[in-house]
Amino acid sequence: MIPVWDLLVRVLHWSLVLTVATAWLTRHAPGRWHEWLGYGTLAIVAARFAWGFLGAGYARFSDFVRPASDTAAYAREVFAGRESRYIGHNPLGGWMVVALLTLVALVGFTGWLYTTDRFWGVEWVEEVHETLSNILFSFVALHILGVVFTSVRQRENLPGAMLHGRKREED
Repeated sequence: MIPVWDLLVRVLHWSLVLTVATAWLTRHAPGRWHEWLGYGTLAIVAARFAWGFLGAGYARFSDFVRPASDTAAYAREVFAGRESRYIGHNPLGGWMVVALLTLVALVGFTGWLYTTDRFWGVEWVEEVHETLSNILFSFVALHILGVVFTSVRQRENLPGAMLHGRKREED
């Protein structure tokens, strides 16, 4: 087994899972829990974006965000049943990271916007926030399906790797 996901990546990942899920559960609750959870998610996303540029190895965006042509070629390989195994994120997984972080940031931003004096009670801001939340959860479902699919296909426990940070060496 080799180290892949550093402690900060894992803590940020699971913290984001926790805060996004809890924010969803508190979306209709009285009080300010939902709002504070939203601020927490924004802080986590900001830290992960920073770590994507400042971190080392597999944490860096430059390691896993690949050109569209490489990603499309990888997708064709997946559908053909002959995709390569990646120690870090595969090309589709890399773009999913970017999409999820961007969606969480947009949901958090529109939520914050809705709390400002200028946009409090403005219907379109609330609708955009809710629509982005629904899109986010659709992407979360795709992410989970992709993790399960890849785990089964490559006989590798990816959720476990995101807990302990290690994966088996290259085949």
